[in-house]
Amino acid sequence: MSNKSTSGSGASKISTFILAAIYITIILAVVAIAVGAFTVYENTVEDIQAGIALIVIGFIAMALAGYIMFQSRKRVASLKIEAPPILTTIECRKCGIKNVREFKRGDYVYKELEKCEKCDDKEIITAIYREVKVKEKPIKV
Repeated sequence: MSNKSTSGSGASKISTFILAAIYITIILAVVAIAVGAFTVYENTVEDIQAGIALIVIGFIAMALAGYIMFQSRKRVASLKIEAPPILTTIECRKCGIKNVREFKRGDYVYKELEKCEKCDDKEIITAIYREVKVKEKPIKV
């Protein structure tokens, strides 16, 4: 067992729907800029105005898509959850001294370990648990 979380859950990725919407917006923005650039070269004033409008709309759409991608990545980074540590309780059968340390690979309950520092009797693992910190609710007055 490892203390590190290996799951690729939604907390570490941007939503597929949001990512697809961003890519589609970028593609449409590039198309709008290209069409706008081709219509600017037409002779009439209306065509030139329409082309400039398409170019402006394309750049605005690209800027918004980039902003949304930046914000969603920033939010994903702030949502990462750190797994609480796994602890092992070691106890001496004879003198009752308890020690708590981080879990090590190969630990299991009732496993006999090295000798106790005080009484030279063997210590055993009595508990393996995940430390959970409880958030206190603010008191409303």
